[in-house]
Amino acid sequence: MAEPKTRPRDAALNTGLGRVLLLVYGIFALSASARALVQITTHFAEAPLAYLLSALAGLVYIAATVGLAVGGPRGRAIALTSCSIELLGVLVVGTLTIVDAVAFPDATVWSRFGQGYGYVPLILPFIGLWWVYRHRPPRP
Repeated sequence: MAEPKTRPRDAALNTGLGRVLLLVYGIFALSASARALVQITTHFAEAPLAYLLSALAGLVYIAATVGLAVGGPRGRAIALTSCSIELLGVLVVGTLTIVDAVAFPDATVWSRFGQGYGYVPLILPFIGLWWVYRHRPPRP
């Protein structure tokens, strides 16, 4: 009898706690994208920078969701890149919305470090990066 095939450790991004992380990223991908779509199509002229940043956040969350779902080396690279961009985005936009509130007349997903979303956008990339690091391929 042949031994059952096992997935390599770094392909397991969407198992265990990774499934919860995948769910949260999926919810944020949907909510940020939908928010941006509504904002851009209904009143883009009011706060174009904020609405475009919401769209960027949606794309980053979609990429992270795909990376975590795919797993393996390619999924890991996608998840690592998108979580890093997410972290940079939430830190930069969060700081700018506090320092220069006039430039952001309406909120983005990352405004005030994700305050409107219970600061989950600030915490999520740290958890995502930790999860990807934890499931890195073993060294030969």
